[in-house]
Amino acid sequence: MNRIAFALIILSLFAGITSTRMKAGDPKAADAKAADDEHVFHVLVMAETGGVHGPFVKEAKVWLEDLAKKENFTVDYIENADKINDDFLSKYQLFLQLNYPPYAWNDVAKEAFKKYMTEGKGGWVGLHHASLIGEFDGYHPWPWFQDFMGGITWKNYIPKFASGRVNVEDKDHPVMKDVPASFVIKKEEWYTYDKSPRESADVHVIASVDESSYVPDGKVKMGDHPVIWTNDKIKARNIYIFMGHSPVLFDDDAYKLILKNAILWAGGRN
Repeated sequence: MNRIAFALIILSLFAGITSTRMKAGDPKAADAKAADDEHVFHVLVMAETGGVHGPFVKEAKVWLEDLAKKENFTVDYIENADKINDDFLSKYQLFLQLNYPPYAWNDVAKEAFKKYMTEGKGGWVGLHHASLIGEFDGYHPWPWFQDFMGGITWKNYIPKFASGRVNVEDKDHPVMKDVPASFVIKKEEWYTYDKSPRESADVHVIASVDESSYVPDGKVKMGDHPVIWTNDKIKARNIYIFMGHSPVLFDDDAYKLILKNAILWAGGRN
């Protein structure tokens, strides 16, 4: 047998072995896939799809699906807390409370969420309606969640909306990366509370709205008015962003950047 024939036989045998390994599952290929999977994170979005917040949620879903493709994460949606328990939440690295109040949750869901947050099993981004804390629809405040949000109780809002200038207080926070030092939100309800969340030792304020900038001006004000904050005493990365009522927010570059940064930061991506 000449050298060329021998070489061809060896190559044929090697190709057969390689083919068999690929069919059986090459450990190296599996490791590479596992490494890729580690870069994917899974987001659970909780949102009411109808009512006054329906248009915002509709625009948010379009924006989220686009962001998910660009940033390599998945998005699942629920419209109430009925499915929430320890096992259900274990599938997700981020809980996005897109537009859902902290009431009408069953006890199992409350305990699972509390554990998820206090044990740092995932991150949390809450928008707008998440601070609707008080007596609503026959429900009483959820004490743990109220403390988590700085001990505040919802007091009032601007039903006819107003524009307002938001000032960044902590420009070094990852959620504020590349965000302008101040920016105008063109249309919002601007909830007020019985006290500023800043009064809580657990709350770290990241941005606040300048109430003197409201157009039109009005009497629904609270003085010190934080609109973006985090609770540093909770193990899970968490951030509350008040703005989240009107779909026009998705025409606002500053808002979209804040929300993107919040999702990636709280989800552990950066």
